[in-house]
Amino acid sequence: MKRSQERTETSPGHSHVSDPQSSDCRAVSGILSRVGDKWSVLIIMRLGEGSRRFNEIKRMIGGISQRMLTLTLRNLERDGLVKRTVTPSIPPRVDYELTELGRDLAEPVAALGEWAIRHQPCIEAARAHFDAANGAEKPQERRASAG
Repeated sequence: MKRSQERTETSPGHSHVSDPQSSDCRAVSGILSRVGDKWSVLIIMRLGEGSRRFNEIKRMIGGISQRMLTLTLRNLERDGLVKRTVTPSIPPRVDYELTELGRDLAEPVAALGEWAIRHQPCIEAARAHFDAANGAEKPQERRASAG
């Protein structure tokens, strides 16, 4: 086995996140796939500013469909990151806000979003350089045509 592929023992109390077969790694992967998708990140960032109604969130996040917003909010609620409050009225008022767990997540999510904005020009330049060196064929196109 190559040195870079060797598994290392972890110290007591250290998780096995780097081992793809460990339950820690699978748990982290599942959580990151939820909180790391673009809609979840944008919703968490918006709810970090305070409680919002459904249509308010929809207006603030351009390009999200009603169905995708509904699904994402439900999944964030299921994960304990968002609280949904229904106020009986006509029509019923539904507000969404971050839970304590969601507020704890908002800080690293905001930092990631700020990092992405700050480094967008560098990433675009790297993509342009890569595309120029590889015949302007994007990696997704290459994988699709290879199969």
